[in-house]
Amino acid sequence: MNIVFFGTSDFALLPLERLLESPHKVLAVVTRPDIKKGRFLKLSENPVKIFSKNNNIKIFQFEELGSGAFKALKGLETDLFVVVSYGKILKKDFLEIPKYCSINLHGSLLPKYRGAAPINWAIIKGEKLSGATVIKMSEKMDAGDTIMKAEVPIDDSDTSITLARKISEAGTKILLGVCYEIASGKAINFAPQDNNLATFAPKLKKSDGLINWARAPLDIHNLVRGVQPWPGAFTPYKGKAIKIFKTEPLENKGGSKTGEIISLGNSGILVKCLKGAILIKELQLEGKKRMDSRDFLIGNKIKPGEMLG
Repeated sequence: MNIVFFGTSDFALLPLERLLESPHKVLAVVTRPDIKKGRFLKLSENPVKIFSKNNNIKIFQFEELGSGAFKALKGLETDLFVVVSYGKILKKDFLEIPKYCSINLHGSLLPKYRGAAPINWAIIKGEKLSGATVIKMSEKMDAGDTIMKAEVPIDDSDTSITLARKISEAGTKILLGVCYEIASGKAINFAPQDNNLATFAPKLKKSDGLINWARAPLDIHNLVRGVQPWPGAFTPYKGKAIKIFKTEPLENKGGSKTGEIISLGNSGILVKCLKGAILIKELQLEGKKRMDSRDFLIGNKIKPGEMLG
């Protein structure tokens, strides 16, 4: 089949790579425009664009999916659109361009966690199971008929980064399976989603990383794991922000106020929270480098009884 691939983030790299290795032909890649990043606001290319350039794939970066984009894609005589973490919604006229249909690989077990950040929110909400779903796309976000699913357990040590890799791998396998079935002319089972079971995973904001020490230990631990790599979990301390990367939830260990530093030691910084405590094992003070708690305590005069948050 002739395929046009839509994708932008790291999550889309493995599916694109495997499609290139398959019998199908990737005619072009559609990815988001370059963005300004860093201190000097230099234009930065996303991972999918970099990969596509290195593999000599035709690249489209449409500012808007308007008439110009429609005309360009319509002229490619495509059999299938494959969309993976692209970042824009395709309207009905675009979805109907391919000979067969437009499909999307989504990083959750739909209809749970529709939206831009399904992997992050699954961890933040304390889920033990996630996965990937291939759907036939509709105009409504992530609401199209499901074609195939793959379950992926969430380990207690998983962050959004590690879970994304697992889901991308599992999702790539079923995506290739769906492409094979479409190409071979097999009857596809399109299963409507139950909208009553839908939950949502909106794009993360900077404020989503702020730790509320008046939450239970497991809630805070899940937040720390779920907001990596951005915005990252953080807490105010003496007018600066401390980013927290690795924690351990514990039962009640003392302390009188939530956010109070209970004790310091080689194992970490123990902080009081609701009905328990959090042991901070890896952190970064604003303007400094990331380090484990042991090294952090050597260079920073932090004391028991001081408050975070």
